[in-house]
Amino acid sequence: MADVKAAPAAPARTGWDRSRALSWLQDYGVYASVALLLVFNAVFTPHYLEAGNFRTQLVQVAPIVIVSLGMALVIGTEGVDLSVGSVMSLSAAMLTLYLGYGLVPALLVALLGGAASGAVGGAMVAFLGVQPIVATLALLVGLRGLANVLVPQLKEFRDPGLLELGGGSVGGVPYVVLVAAAVTVAVGFAMRRTTFGRRLVAIGGNRRAGELSGLPVKRVLVLVYVVSGVLAALAGVLSTARIQAADPTSLGLLMELSAITAVVVGGTPLTGGRVRVAGTVMGALLMQLLTSTLTKHDLPSSWTQMVQAVIILGAVYAARQRVTR
Repeated sequence: MADVKAAPAAPARTGWDRSRALSWLQDYGVYASVALLLVFNAVFTPHYLEAGNFRTQLVQVAPIVIVSLGMALVIGTEGVDLSVGSVMSLSAAMLTLYLGYGLVPALLVALLGGAASGAVGGAMVAFLGVQPIVATLALLVGLRGLANVLVPQLKEFRDPGLLELGGGSVGGVPYVVLVAAAVTVAVGFAMRRTTFGRRLVAIGGNRRAGELSGLPVKRVLVLVYVVSGVLAALAGVLSTARIQAADPTSLGLLMELSAITAVVVGGTPLTGGRVRVAGTVMGALLMQLLTSTLTKHDLPSSWTQMVQAVIILGAVYAARQRVTR
């Protein structure tokens, strides 16, 4: 009789194996990265801990946070919105054109322009079956062109209401930061406490199953893109108010890449079915801190783009490995 050998025992799994490390990286890596950047700057960057510097960082990141939250909702449905930067540009142009009718009407028109842009993109995705990247890429080009037709060149203005919105504060907290915080709370509440949030996650996880279970898939998709458009328009208004000028050629340029980076780094998977609101905010803050760190140490802005590319690849790799394990 042949000898029967016992199969070698499987090696004991350590408490910190690769899959758990990748899972931790996707869930908490953005928080650790922000903390490390803050510590690095506190030690190596002069005057970094001054209140004025933190105020500047928050003011600059506020529009990115707002756009990124809208992008997170779209990515949660397994889509993407490449038109957000162009929507910012269009909202600035419309704000400028209608400012003569009063600040409130001009703001409403700018936001309605963002809503209409989102509705067009959402309708193409939901009713025509166009891929989100194709539909929003067409809007990216078309809306930027429309904004340049409406306002062909840089247009400066001095409106007291916009000046207060862009530079005013309450208790030392700038209005633009308060608006970004309010949007964050609203989106977080919508995702956690409303039917809309639950439906969005269900549709992003499995659209076909959502249709079979009777969910209003097309209506939710259109609404998601409308929200993304409105938030992008709001970010455009705040950016315009801060600089007191409308420049459709450059405003919002490459904002879609910053927003996607913030969302992905924040832990929202590109495959949909999940939206991490706090992670998205921290992802936007990470990108802002990274940019300011490189700038303060006299490194060219091109370094920021290269680092962003590496961060995106790392975040996507971690998410992919987590799904396949």
